[in-house]
Amino acid sequence: MSAVSPNQAQDLAWLLRGLSEEVPVIRGSVLLSSDGLLKAAHGFDRASAEQLSALASGFFSIARSTGMKFDDSNEVRQVVAELKSSQLFISWAGFNSVLAVLAKADADPSVVGFEMARLIKAVRPFLHTAARSAATVPGDRNRMP
Repeated sequence: MSAVSPNQAQDLAWLLRGLSEEVPVIRGSVLLSSDGLLKAAHGFDRASAEQLSALASGFFSIARSTGMKFDDSNEVRQVVAELKSSQLFISWAGFNSVLAVLAKADADPSVVGFEMARLIKAVRPFLHTAARSAATVPGDRNRMP
């Protein structure tokens, strides 16, 4: 399994830029770890990208919990929210990774969803996020094994 290290996150912004060029109705996109850590962004300033990452992580987590309760699976393909002047698409993008795309209200959801899926399928191994290791403090005898 290939994992993207934090110093490679900037390298992934070109993928998101390419997605926006392919689908001009996309206002911006973020690639994030499933726990909400921003990995790459296009179309947003840093603060907005981090906020969208946190929100997308929350939506994705709620969808996974819903699946566990009502669908006997935590597998989420996509979450879509229609807002007043935008559409938000959130998709699983590989091990511990999520892709969130904010598109204009008049975007064709099938086109945005298809292009997101095509991107993810083409580069999924490079989108994986390594699991975080537990933080330890030197000399901490109470740490969990």
